[in-house]
Amino acid sequence: MDGMSAASEPDQVFDGSIPEIYDELMVPLIFAPYAVDLAVRVQDRLAGLATGSVLEVAAGTGVVTREMADRLPSTIDITATDLNQPMLDRAATIGTSRPVRWQQADAMNLPFPDNAFDAVVCQFGAMFFPDRSVAFAEFRRVLRPGGLLVFNVWDVIDTNDFARIVTDALGEVFPDDPPLFMARVPHGYYDEAVIRADLAGGGFSLAATIEAVDARSRAATAATAAIAYCKGTPLRNEIVTRDPHRLDDAVAHATTAIERDHGATDVDGRIRAHVVTATAPA
Repeated sequence: MDGMSAASEPDQVFDGSIPEIYDELMVPLIFAPYAVDLAVRVQDRLAGLATGSVLEVAAGTGVVTREMADRLPSTIDITATDLNQPMLDRAATIGTSRPVRWQQADAMNLPFPDNAFDAVVCQFGAMFFPDRSVAFAEFRRVLRPGGLLVFNVWDVIDTNDFARIVTDALGEVFPDDPPLFMARVPHGYYDEAVIRADLAGGGFSLAATIEAVDARSRAATAATAAIAYCKGTPLRNEIVTRDPHRLDDAVAHATTAIERDHGATDVDGRIRAHVVTATAPA
């Protein structure tokens, strides 16, 4: 598949030990700052509502959910969904500052009635949808007229230091069949023209706002970052499919590669995402 293709089924699997490592290492490494950004955007947009409801799609282990639970008034109901039940189980175990509804759901076929939500939020999930226009049409269907759609996607891998370094390093470990999950899926849906076309296919206006947002990715050690990528994402599945005995070797090689550019401790790299904001037709 090329860099703009939708995710295949193995690319969407977050199970086994992945949810725990993802939450403990990947969330603070790259997801936390963007979770705050999305939650603040929803808070600002819904500030005038006395009551309301928000749907989160691809909630993962709940980093955005927790931010929204902290920031939104209790009169705004939050429903958080994900395709992968193990991710939701981890999210529910961590908990939130106030009750939310956790529900397994497929973005391609949401189990909710029309016009049910004032906002739909999705953090770094759109890259995994098999047909994004279908998913966006589902978002439009469940949104009330004038409702908010806000989601983010990663920019091209070259603007995200650790993802690029790890991908290049694993290409050296498996030169005949390099694991390209990071470039193919998380960093494969960055073209603004493609995003706008998919939104239009789902019934949203081409006037959607797409904003590049830069942040920093930090970890205590290079090894922490390498473990996060190699064991806390479906990249792990690609590694063990090639050789189940070389997972630790892959982590070690990625660690060395990060150390070359960023040192062994207090590593700090750039990350960039696109934040997309659209309004449901009236």
